[in-house]
Amino acid sequence: MSAQPLHPQELPPAPAPAAAARLRGRIAAHAAADRWLPAFDRDWGAALEESRQTFDLTALHEVVRAWQGRLDTAPAVAALIVSGFEDADGVALEDVIGARPRQ
Repeated sequence: MSAQPLHPQELPPAPAPAAAARLRGRIAAHAAADRWLPAFDRDWGAALEESRQTFDLTALHEVVRAWQGRLDTAPAVAALIVSGFEDADGVALEDVIGARPRQ
C-alpha cells in the first residue's frame, strides 16, 4: 500500500524572477510604505536565508504571494474602514477557541 495521494497536489505557478523587485516597488509607493516596507524586507530576508540553507525557493515564493495578496486587498480593507464598519460586536478569539496554554 502506498502512502502517496492518489492525485498529487498541483503547486501554484512560481512568481516571475523579478516579481519581488516589482512587489517592493509597489509597497514603496503605497501609503503604508513606512510600516510595510520594513516588514517586507524582514520577511524577504528570513525567506532568503531559509532558501540559502535548504536550496528550496518555496519560502521566497510564499513571501511574494502573501505580500501580493496584502497589496491586492488593501483597497478593499481601506474602503471598509472608511465606511465606518462597526466591529464592536465582535467576539474575542479566546472566547471561541479558549485560552492559549502557557509555555
